[in-house]
Amino acid sequence: MAPTPPKKKSRADENVPEAADLIKYYRDMLLIRRFEEKAGQMYGMGLIGGFCHLYIGQEAVVVGMQSTITPKDAVITSYRDHGHMLACGMEPGGVMAELTGRIGGYSKGKGGSMHMFSKEKNFYGGHGIVGAQVPLGTGIAFASKYRGETNVSLTYMGDGAVNQGQVYESFNMAQLWKLPVIFIIENNRYGMGTAIERASSTTDFYHRGAAHGIPGEAVDGMNVLSVRAAGLRAVEHARTKGPYILEMQTYRYRGHSMSDPAKYRQKEEVEKMRTQHDPIDSHAKFLLDGGFADEAALKAIDREVKDIATKAAEFAQNSPEPPVSELYTDVLVEAR
Repeated sequence: MAPTPPKKKSRADENVPEAADLIKYYRDMLLIRRFEEKAGQMYGMGLIGGFCHLYIGQEAVVVGMQSTITPKDAVITSYRDHGHMLACGMEPGGVMAELTGRIGGYSKGKGGSMHMFSKEKNFYGGHGIVGAQVPLGTGIAFASKYRGETNVSLTYMGDGAVNQGQVYESFNMAQLWKLPVIFIIENNRYGMGTAIERASSTTDFYHRGAAHGIPGEAVDGMNVLSVRAAGLRAVEHARTKGPYILEMQTYRYRGHSMSDPAKYRQKEEVEKMRTQHDPIDSHAKFLLDGGFADEAALKAIDREVKDIATKAAEFAQNSPEPPVSELYTDVLVEAR
């Protein structure tokens, strides 16, 4: 049972949601953090194979954006995707079971970390090819407009994908047809091991759609309320006027993947981000200072989400491996 926050409330402006929503953002971010920490532990134990890219540090981006859309809207992203799945409402047990290659996973253990989906939650993946999800997300928006709908497509990409040619082709088509798509660039400052300054001639990525007439803005991706405010503007624009670009200036604490020791960064840089800009700690301070919650309530939430992560790990380990016959399923869909 969720803890009851204190009645005192201090709303800074009209964009700040009610106390229950503010606490939900904290819980959602903390669930992603604890889930990813547990996934990291399981990878170290050899229970997760293949690639595994953790979302630790970037939680405010997907939680803030998810708060701006409806269940009918679509989400698609690349391979740092566990946080997106949880924010969409996918079951932690099913996500963890997929990471461990078990039949109880969202892709029956065949997709792993980078390739799981939920039609029910309108989550269209995790994609392992850098930038490949961008034209797919644009296509989802095209389908929405073709059907006469206004459902938006949240199409996430990393800073390393921004220089791909297919991204600009998608920008062009999205603006040409005024598609309801929001291109969300999660700029965590490093594409694999390369700093953005070494890979991009310009690093203000929110301007990348200017040649096509697509508006954009830079956002503090370490602040869930800043993300939400920008997301609301972007969603309103996309539903009626066409594409929008949001550059989320964020940071990942771990390496690019679990196999990356991240020696290309100074420890002081990472520590500064953790201590001064952590999205969960800063939101906790906001809740405490504003009287939306007290320490006991936040500790109770932490216990709750830790228990969820533990149970997800137990479910994943107890779920059986898929039978060999699963190799021959889900490989063909007959169109009618």
